Parts: sequence; structure tokens; C-alpha cells
Amino acid sequence: MFNYLLILHLLGAAIWTGGHLILALVVLPKVLTSRNLDALLQFEGQFEKIGMPALAIQIITGLWMAHRILPNVGMWFAFDNDISVLIGMKLILLLLTAVVAMHARFWVIPRLSTNNLNGFAINIILVTLFSVAFVVVGTLFRTGF
Repeated sequence: MFNYLLILHLLGAAIWTGGHLILALVVLPKVLTSRNLDALLQFEGQFEKIGMPALAIQIITGLWMAHRILPNVGMWFAFDNDISVLIGMKLILLLLTAVVAMHARFWVIPRLSTNNLNGFAINIILVTLFSVAFVVVGTLFRTGF
């Protein structure tokens, strides 16, 4: 069962991280140059249809695998062994991602214009960096520190 959870988790990570890398490295530079908000909003709208389910799958499978690896949820933030450090790091990255996403969703996007496009770019870059960090931390479960 664990292997199936891991496969689903990795597929979700590929979609989530890959989509954000495309957004940050391909779409965003063009939008910042052209100031074409429609191109950005179009990508966001299309990516959200697959990106949000991918993130949900990662959250569900990640919590499930964390519970299988370290059943005592209270130990997840103990930071007293390698596994609790990695689980804690993943959960902190999830919290940071949620904070940045909520900021973008409720404050930045409703007021999005060419005047505050750079602020939205910062949100995009942060979520992209967090998604790459998720992948890096995830590999440490198998490779170690």
C-alpha cells in the first residue's frame, strides 16, 4: 500500500512542481515584460484545474505516509530524529505554501493590475521555491541528510 501512496504522491508533486516551474520560468517572465495579465490569468485558470487536485493528493498521501512512518502524530514536530525533522519540514512548507496561496487568492488576485504585478510575481516565485523544497525534502526520506 505504501508504494501506491508514494506513486500518487510523486505524480502530484510532478504536476504541482512542474506547473509552478513552468509558471515561474516561462510564463511569468513574458508577462512581466509584456504586462499582459490575461496570459497569466489564463495559465492560472488552466493550471488550477489539475494543480489543485494534485496538491490535494499530495496532502492526503503525505499525511497518510507520515502516519505510517511515524504513527505518533505528536512526534511529527519533535525534531528529535531524522524522520520527525523531515515530516516537520514538509508540514512547515505546507503551511508556508498555504499562507502565500491565501494571500494571493484573497488579497493580490482580486486587486491584480499592471501596477501590482510584481507583488504577484513574488507570490509565484515563493510558491515555486516551496514546491521545489518539497521535492528536495521528500528525496531526503530515501537518501538521508
